[in-house]
Amino acid sequence: MRSSVLTALAALSLTTTSFAQTPPVLPDDQAQMKAHVLFLASDALRGREAASPEYRIAAEYVAAQFSAAGLAPAGDAGGYLQKVPLVAFHPADHGDVVLTRPGTAPQPFVFAEDYTPGAIAGAARTTLDAPVVFVGHGLVAPRYKRDDYAGVDVRGKVVALFAGAPASFQSEERAHFQSPATKAAIAAAHGAVGVIVLSRGTLPPGGGGWDRARTTWARPDGTGEMQGAPMLATLSAGGAAKLFAGARTPWKMILAKASDGEARFTAEALGTNLAVAIRTAFEPGTSANVAGMIRGSDPALGKEVVVLSAHLDHLGVKAEGTGDLIYNGAEDNAVGIAALIEEAKRFKASGKPPRRSVLFLAVTAEEKGLVGSDYFARHPTVPIRSIVADVNLDMPILSYPFEDMTVFGADRSTLGPIVAKAVGTLGVTMSPDPDPAQGIFVRSDHYRFVQQGVPSVFLWPGQKGPGKAATAEFFAKRYHQVSDDLAQPIDWAQGIRFVNANYAIAREIADGDARPRWNKGDFFGLLYGGYGAKWSWHLAFTFPAKAGVQ
Repeated sequence: MRSSVLTALAALSLTTTSFAQTPPVLPDDQAQMKAHVLFLASDALRGREAASPEYRIAAEYVAAQFSAAGLAPAGDAGGYLQKVPLVAFHPADHGDVVLTRPGTAPQPFVFAEDYTPGAIAGAARTTLDAPVVFVGHGLVAPRYKRDDYAGVDVRGKVVALFAGAPASFQSEERAHFQSPATKAAIAAAHGAVGVIVLSRGTLPPGGGGWDRARTTWARPDGTGEMQGAPMLATLSAGGAAKLFAGARTPWKMILAKASDGEARFTAEALGTNLAVAIRTAFEPGTSANVAGMIRGSDPALGKEVVVLSAHLDHLGVKAEGTGDLIYNGAEDNAVGIAALIEEAKRFKASGKPPRRSVLFLAVTAEEKGLVGSDYFARHPTVPIRSIVADVNLDMPILSYPFEDMTVFGADRSTLGPIVAKAVGTLGVTMSPDPDPAQGIFVRSDHYRFVQQGVPSVFLWPGQKGPGKAATAEFFAKRYHQVSDDLAQPIDWAQGIRFVNANYAIAREIADGDARPRWNKGDFFGLLYGGYGAKWSWHLAFTFPAKAGVQ
């Protein structure tokens, strides 16, 4: 009996202590936002990796919240989910790369010493035997007076090129041009059948990471979606020297010149063939985007759609190690999804439907290369031509009282002034990109809408006042780390300010008289045939649409 009493008293003492340590009760709106993040970033969801059972639970949770917010289903077959077929792909083995030159015996290249094979999404087996043409960095950029393909015919041939793009290019445009996908698309537009990437040094020991799996969305035959010429292999400087042996321009001269990032090369046929055989292994998976819609009230404008997007997936669980192994992804991007849900509730609570329709979209596989958003943009559940804007929420850092907002892409379309007006009513200003070299504009899900010609912006709390230090700390200590969890400081009041700012932006776009349009002459507007950007047939041919950044 005495023991039981003491046990009960001890329990009561612990309960009393627990109550004493409970944090202050949050206002309802902050508590609701926090509740979403508590669930989505919990250990139980094991990092929400795309195609995992835990990701499916997260998707069902978002679908339920969209329903509670009064959104109509906008996924497949009258539901909230859009099935996204995924496929992971990687080289099945080392492959074969053999150099042939008239009058000499075939010369096999040595794996990990001379080359590492590419991962080719579009075919289980890729074989070819074709002449090789050197094309510098493989760029064609008329506005920079750059054509690395000038003077050569690469139809039916393999192009050899260096990675990267000149630092003198505008930062977002440079990020586009240095993308392997862009280089592959330019090569294909000129008729090339494959791409070889040239290195200026040695390859990592053992080919380091050569067999790493990549992910894209799957075609009906089980292979992966692929744009452009296949990336066949990466050559070391030693392998490149073998390739250039006997060429008009010696490899030593090319290599010395390549140290200058602004260097221009004269394209030339190398007088050699490469016989390449690459085998690719595929592992299928299934994931889902989540889509809900508020129908527009205006008889004409209601046919137009404003998309508000955020990615739901994160990195899953570490493959090995001890201790905490779960990438919870609280800021990246449970907070963004929570903001999306709470923004939807703002529309319902207003009692006033928007003039344009608004589609709320939680996408999968962002962490695997913007895959879910690419799938939606290519297989939209509403006509792609009806989508007039995308506003993307990805990893808003909410550990400080933000004084401004950074809006990537604001200077490229009329969305910039719309956003400035909306956030200005909340006492928040807009600031320019604090680190243009990062090319953030092409690195999140909104870019997949840009590639379909849709004016788009991506918003972050800005770096005025305490923002710069807080942002730097997050990237140094928590970005893509297991420490991006609920133990970090998240200021839920700032979360509500972020929701309010985004609601004001979405409402301004949805209710405005004029459809958002690209600024005339904007690079991306021209590149992808966007509304208002004076289409150029020359650019359309030179830079095929959908040459995206992975």
